[in-house]
Order: sequence, then C-alpha cells, then structure tokens
Amino acid sequence: MKGGGVGGGGGGGGGGKRRWKVLVIGVLVLVILSMLVPLAFLLGLHNSFHSPGIVTLQPSSPFERSRINATKHSQRDLSNRVDQVLQKINPVLPKKIDINVVPRDMNRTSISDSKNRGLPVSPAVVANPSPVNKTKTEVSHKGVQGETVNADETQRTCQVKYGSYCLWREENKEPMKDAKVKHMKDLLFVARAYYPSIAKMPSQSKLTRDMKQNIQEFERILIVSSADADLPPQVDKKFEKMEAVISKAKSFPVDCNNVDKKLRQILDLTEDEATFHMKQSVFLYQLAVHTMPKSLHCLSMRLTVEYFKSGSVDVEDNEKFSDPSLLHFVIISDNILASSVVINSTVLHARESKNFVFHVLTNEQNYFAMKQWFIRNPCKQAAIQVLNIEKLELDNSDVKLSLPAEFRVSFLSGDNLASQGKRTHYLSLFSQSHYLLPKIFHKLKKVVILDHDVVVQRDLSPLWELDMEGKVNGAVKECSVRLGQLKSLKGGSFDANACLWMSGLNVIDLARWRELGVSETYQKFYKQQMSGGGESREAIALQASLLTFQDKVYTLDDKWALSGLGYDYYINTQTIKNAATLHYNGNMKPWLELGIPQYKTYWRKHLNREDRFLSDCNVNP
Repeated sequence: MKGGGVGGGGGGGGGGKRRWKVLVIGVLVLVILSMLVPLAFLLGLHNSFHSPGIVTLQPSSPFERSRINATKHSQRDLSNRVDQVLQKINPVLPKKIDINVVPRDMNRTSISDSKNRGLPVSPAVVANPSPVNKTKTEVSHKGVQGETVNADETQRTCQVKYGSYCLWREENKEPMKDAKVKHMKDLLFVARAYYPSIAKMPSQSKLTRDMKQNIQEFERILIVSSADADLPPQVDKKFEKMEAVISKAKSFPVDCNNVDKKLRQILDLTEDEATFHMKQSVFLYQLAVHTMPKSLHCLSMRLTVEYFKSGSVDVEDNEKFSDPSLLHFVIISDNILASSVVINSTVLHARESKNFVFHVLTNEQNYFAMKQWFIRNPCKQAAIQVLNIEKLELDNSDVKLSLPAEFRVSFLSGDNLASQGKRTHYLSLFSQSHYLLPKIFHKLKKVVILDHDVVVQRDLSPLWELDMEGKVNGAVKECSVRLGQLKSLKGGSFDANACLWMSGLNVIDLARWRELGVSETYQKFYKQQMSGGGESREAIALQASLLTFQDKVYTLDDKWALSGLGYDYYINTQTIKNAATLHYNGNMKPWLELGIPQYKTYWRKHLNREDRFLSDCNVNP
C-alpha cells in the first residue's frame, strides 16, 4: 500500500515537471517571435507583402469617384511618386490669362477664326481622335450633361462638360481668402506624413523633437484660428521653422511607402471633396438658370390680381390683328419683362410704329398678367395682342406653351482641345409651338418671329421687303457648326456641309409654309425619330427641326442678328453696336443675376422702371 502510494506520488510529480517544461518552451518561442517580427519590419521585409490598398473615410455620395489603389505602382519609383504627390497637394494659384479681344465678324465663325474670339484657351489636352480625324460634335439638351469627355474634370475640359458655367465661374472667381491658414494646413499634413519615419531614426532625436514641437504649435494655432485675421502676430517665423524642418526631413532616406500612403489618403480626400463641390456648384448654377426669380413670380401674381380687381377692359383692334398688309411680329413667351423689352426696343427704333402689330403667345398662368401689363404700359401706336395658346381652338386638344429650345453643342477635335478656340455653342431652334403658327394666324401671309431674349437696335421694316426666293424661313446661319458634325443626327438625306440656322430673328413666309406642308413634314420626322427610341424628346425635336427646314432656309445677312450674349464674355463692343438685334442665347439671360454684367445695359434701358409693381416686387434685373 505504501509502495503503491509512493509510486503514485512520484508519477504525479514527473507529470507536473513535464507540463512546466512545455510552458517554458512556449514562452521562449513567443519571446523569440516577438523579437523577430520588429526586426523583420526594421529590415524592410514587410515590403514583400501585398498592400490591401487605401481605404478613405469619406461617406459615399452620388459623386464618389473610384479610389487610387497603391498596389498598381511598383516599389522602385516610390521616391519619384512622393515628389509628385507633394507637388499635387501644394496650393496652385490660378494665373491671370492675357486675353486679346478681337472684333467678332458676326456669326461667320470658322474654327480657325474662333481662336481670336478672346476665349481663354487651355493647355493642350489630347482628345479621343475619330477614325476619320474629323471634328466630332455632341449635342446635349440644356441642363443635361453630354458624354463629351472622359471622367477628367479638370479646368482644361470644363467647358466641354459644363458649358457656360465654367466661363461664369472664371469671371466671378474671388481671390482666395485665408491663404495663410490653408498653407498652414498643407504644411501640417506634410509634417505629419514625414514624422513617423523620422521618429524611427535614433540618430535624429533632435529633428524628431523639433518636428513634434512644430506640429503641436500648428495644431494649437489652428484650433483657435479659422481665418488669417485670427493668426498670432509672429506666425511668419513659425512658417519658416516648419518649412526648415520639413526640408531637413526630406533630405533623409525615409520610409517612402508610409509617406506615400499617407499623402495619397490626403490627396484622395481632397480630390473627392473638390469633385463634390464642383458638381454641387454646377447643379446650383443650373437650378438658378431654370428657376424663375422670386421677383418675377411676384410681378406676375400682382398683375393677375390687379387685372381682376380693376376690371380692366382691353380694347382690341381685331381688324389690325388679321390685316395682312401690316407688319406682324410673333413672340412666344411666359416672361412679362422679357416680352416688354422686345416690344419696347422694336417700337423705339421703328420709323412708323402704327404699322406694327405684336402677337404675344403665352400660357394660361401668365395670360392675365401679360394682358394687364400691356394695358398699363402701351407702346405708342403699335397694336399688341395677347393670346392664351392653351385656349385656342386648334386640332390638338391638349396644347401647351413651349419656348424656343436651346441646345449646348460641345466640340471634340481629332487633334487637341487647345486648337479649338471656342469649344461650346448654344443653338436655339423652333419648339412645338412654332409649328402651330400657320393655323393660329391663318389670315396672315408673312410674320417675323422674335425670341423673348432679343433686343432690337434697328428698324426691322425692311425685312418685309426681302425676296426670299421661295424659301420658308429667313434666318441667320451659324456656320461654325454644320449638320455633318452632329453625331446624333440620323435618318433622312441631308447635306453634311450645311450650316445650322438659328432662331431669335426669323422671317416666316406663312403662305409658302402652308403650301409645302412644313408642319406635317416636321411631325413625320418627329414620329420617325421617336420610334427609334433611346433619345430624349428635346434631342429628337432638334433633329426633326433641322431635317424639316433643310433647303427651306433663306440666309439673312449677319448684320441682322448677333448671338452669344448669354454665354460669350468677349464679344467686341463695336460689333454689338453694329448689330440690328442682340440675341441673349445661352444660360446667362439678362433678367437673371447670373447675366453677363456688360451686356445687361443694352437690355435694361428698354425696361419701364416707372411701374410701381416693379418696386413693390423688388424687380431689379
């Protein structure tokens, strides 16, 4: 019994010793591994492992771009990429571009001549060349982004992507505020990127302390300073110290991979933020363009109320409205002030205004306001008729007012964008409402159509004396854009070298229109294009209009109309004075705050500012 007991105790002691030996060996293995892993990182062996890439912390948004993956770059050019990233994040201030303003030869603009139009020309950007090395043109409806360029959103391709917004942004750019605070943030980012690598160098303990001290000082200053005015008086010396420390840190061989990743994270966040703000500003610009100003809406409502309160009686001369011997003008508009300016400027320059008859086609919402305005503000001896297009007895039971459609046409050449002095045009063409005019004015033989964004500077009576040689539509042509350049134009036979005609000022032979069945031809082309599918109604209407009037347009002399005052900042003053009519085609209309300031004067002087409703509604275009 005792022997068995002793033997059992000895076996238990031996088992306990073996367990202790296993634990000791395990601890020694862990100690050795804990020493080897840091040693491997110090020797740079971790560079042989694949990096999972960079993950940024910015919330996802509709405009989020794809991230830059660090694994796509080889390790041998790390130092070069670090320098490139540092150059990218340094603040780049825009340089003033010297602009030579050359007189514009009206609308006869060729690609070579457009270089001298005074538009800022960007550095060379290689575009996607076409197979036949010809200029390609893409059309996008106003407010819709066309697929004209790749995802590159730099300033060099801004006009092609966003049109007149880019010109407006450049003209209204304010000098950068709080530049010192922004520069401090940049230096702080760079210092933070280099600090971990310098801190690992035992021989650079002094530099490490200096960097840490400068980083902490910058952080303390930025906590309490959000503007240059809040900075302490001796901040310039702190700039010099930080720049000296960063310069010294760059002179040492650092862990480029760590610095590269840190700076790429900063670059990604900055690019994403800049892209978001760019798209947001473009959206707000388009919103301001398409939204009626509050003051104009107030004016329409006040006039409507006044019409019913006062019981105004509009004495219309029905004989004049249907007399084909008089000079008839047609304006399609829902804008009271714009229509008033067109009529005032036309009557002011007329030799005999008693022969002028104006027909204003509007919608039901603005009908009574429009009538009340012209009752309160008659134009000399000219007759004015306001028609509600939605209440006219026509074949179409559901007729809605549609204003002249504007399209942005952007160019991409086979060479580069720098060779295109003018890369964007705005074309205005007839809308669906224009094709109803022969039925609305069935007793008239000839009319002149004026868009509501037009200002007249000469007597237009000679337009009725033109021999249009059997053509239907007398218009000024835009030869810088040709039919063959429109990629979306398809179906039917057309002359690829034919110039595009513009609305704004159009002499229409209604008798010839009815004889040739132009409205029926338009509907036929429109239905054919609609059956194809895949395109917007606006783009289809553009194609149908161009094909309908092919070989039916009589070319007016360029002196009759000057276009571009709604998007081109650099039209020569003398050229403007010589034009018979000024057309504010484009996004920057003269009644909007976005309008080009130097062109607003020609529009404002024809506005009746004495009407009390203008002051009541704070209308100050």
